[in-house]
Amino acid sequence: MLTLLEIMCAQLADVRSGFRLPEQRDTLVRMETAQPPVARSRHQARPGRRALVARHLDALRGPGTGRVELPVRLFWSSPDRCFDLGDDDQRAWLYETVLREASRPEDLTTYLNAGILLRIWPQIRGRLPRGVRQAWEEKHPQLEATADARQGHTSPGSAPSAA
Repeated sequence: MLTLLEIMCAQLADVRSGFRLPEQRDTLVRMETAQPPVARSRHQARPGRRALVARHLDALRGPGTGRVELPVRLFWSSPDRCFDLGDDDQRAWLYETVLREASRPEDLTTYLNAGILLRIWPQIRGRLPRGVRQAWEEKHPQLEATADARQGHTSPGSAPSAA
């Protein structure tokens, strides 16, 4: 009886010699791949690490209420890593932390909610690293527009709204 290693070596030798295994046909199989829900920005979250930004705000489907516990890799500065989304200050702190420290797509999609992000952006944008703020506002201009509207400003090139 042949061992798995002997079978694999024989198959490798056949492939190297030009022999085609039965399952290797001349047809190409095209794999459809979905774009990940987030992308790395050219802006840096911190030196050496580019900011992670959601391609579409709709991908941010995190909780809107309750308590959220962040993993240590996102929030290591306190033994209590729980945030109460009903508390304005804790919610802002959670969003600032995730936007700044996110290193995986699921960090954004799991912990952030698009509606909340739009609502609190004017409050947190000034406390974010410049690279994070620029990356998110370039990809999602509605964030900057929301902040400008709350401050009574208009974006360059837009007409002031009649109140």
